[in-house]
Amino acid sequence: MVYALINATVFTGKEKTTGKVILIENNKIIELADPGSVPSNAKTVDCNGYFISPGLIDLQIAGGGGFLFSENPTEKALEAITESILKDGTTGFLIAVPSNSFDAYLNLFKVLKQNPHPAILGVHLEGPYINIVRGGAHNRKYIKKPDKNEIKELLDAADGAVKMITLAPELCGPDIINTITDYGIVVAAGHSNATFDEARAGFEWGIKATTHLFNAMSQFHHREPGLPGATLITEGIYASIIADGIHVDYNTISIAKKIMKNRLYLVSDAVEENLEGAYLHTRQKDRFTLPDGTLSGSNLTMLEAVQNCVQSVGVEVEEALRMASTYPAQLIGLDNSGYISEGYIANLTVFDEFYKARQVIIEGEFYL
Repeated sequence: MVYALINATVFTGKEKTTGKVILIENNKIIELADPGSVPSNAKTVDCNGYFISPGLIDLQIAGGGGFLFSENPTEKALEAITESILKDGTTGFLIAVPSNSFDAYLNLFKVLKQNPHPAILGVHLEGPYINIVRGGAHNRKYIKKPDKNEIKELLDAADGAVKMITLAPELCGPDIINTITDYGIVVAAGHSNATFDEARAGFEWGIKATTHLFNAMSQFHHREPGLPGATLITEGIYASIIADGIHVDYNTISIAKKIMKNRLYLVSDAVEENLEGAYLHTRQKDRFTLPDGTLSGSNLTMLEAVQNCVQSVGVEVEEALRMASTYPAQLIGLDNSGYISEGYIANLTVFDEFYKARQVIIEGEFYL
């Protein structure tokens, strides 16, 4: 079946265009065509003047739909989380798992393997090889020093499920980082108290990104710029940022964006309320906190992050959408995603003028 998406403003990842038709067959984009060249056998889908962008990709989300996956690694929880994320306009995500026990990791790998979904891109292990000084909301009993043999055992058991790992470069030398990157995993610096020089060394050893820039890390100081300073100035290093105006002030996001340009991308870092177990998150009006009031996660969607960048940071909408789709796809090596172009996977987000999702299309399938 060939689908023809008509009557929409299309953000291709390179430009904004109107008066074009997106042709989809099977799981691929055939063409961004003129209306007169639509095949006679195509099924027309009227997009009602909405906007279409490459599918939004969230490389760090821990829960949704009433479940925190690390505390509820079940088929039911995974289904609810995925459904919730799709309804908010995201077509692909890494499920984020904080520092945890070896057995817990093995269990959740098993659940993911038994319940594949095209929107689930894999796992982002946030820890456990992080700095306890910058542990944030992580349970301290699970934070540990890296052990090469344990890491290999863990990643062998993951069987390709792990796509990203956040660690502290000051605690993980080149041998550890190379062990991880040899599995094809993107290594990010985060929950780290690294000095500027320690961070730069980590980048030289193979770290490709920084996790939730400015949060849970050494702070930028005029005498010691730390991990943020190293991230801002090092070409080729990406960084995620949480654009809710709570984790990071919008002016700070603006500064980072002006410096980093296409190296800065959006994540939700969203969690879900959870009142039992190792990770307790309490829902507030606009965020989640630990029981003691410590900020522990966002209540943000990717479309809201895009909207905030446009309306509160001053980023052009085309660029804000790239921050939520094109750049994260590039970081984790999704060469066939992040653009609306011939031959690319048909992962699309359809949204209205209020940045509310109206449809998500994943591998050519309509989900809303």
